[in-house]
Amino acid sequence: MTPPTALVTGASRGLGAALAEALGRRGWRLVLDGRDPDRLAATVAALPRPDLVTAIPGDVTDPAHRAALAAAVGERLDLLVNNASDLGPTPLPRLADLPVAAFERVLAVNTVAPLALLQAVLPALERAGGRVVDVSSDAAVEAYPGWGGYGASKAALDQLTAVLAVEHPALRVYAVDPGDMDTEMHRAADPDATGLPDPRTVVPALLRLVDGGLPSGRHRATDLAATAEAGR
Repeated sequence: MTPPTALVTGASRGLGAALAEALGRRGWRLVLDGRDPDRLAATVAALPRPDLVTAIPGDVTDPAHRAALAAAVGERLDLLVNNASDLGPTPLPRLADLPVAAFERVLAVNTVAPLALLQAVLPALERAGGRVVDVSSDAAVEAYPGWGGYGASKAALDQLTAVLAVEHPALRVYAVDPGDMDTEMHRAADPDATGLPDPRTVVPALLRLVDGGLPSGRHRATDLAATAEAGR
């Protein structure tokens, strides 16, 4: 029996690596990307089934890299996870001080690339009746000082996700706010933050979107976890 296929971006660390591990334990075929070739290779080597993994290092803003990811997926794609993100300059500047070039880069990674990658793999998703999970943030809906550029990019991603869900009703298209996590990106934004959850604790919430029949839309990991706990 052919295993399901997932494409996960930003999979060399943090939430992407944690989700790849969980899917690997289920026997999924994985196509993974990350900007650091050595770190991506080390992550793949530690997965339960590295023989089922195609790792393609690169930058999601590069059209050639996205084309390589789409080619590796093949004819059917059950799950696309747009997890790769760019925080922008740190310490986080006020919007009045945010260099426009840096904001353009954040938008390119967090907003434009997920749409472009979906366009590249859409036929494969439609053949499988697949699912799209776009990793968002509470900064998309809350006004946090310093988070304006990143939050704006995620707010735009939320809107793209919502419209794609309406335009492609045969797919399940989700934006998910994973909440604060102990990741390199969050430590770069807030070096003083302590006691944040490990990204692996968020994976069960994401798997609810993978496994369940939840309608397309925006979800928070905390709500998904609470609903799962209540249903036990």
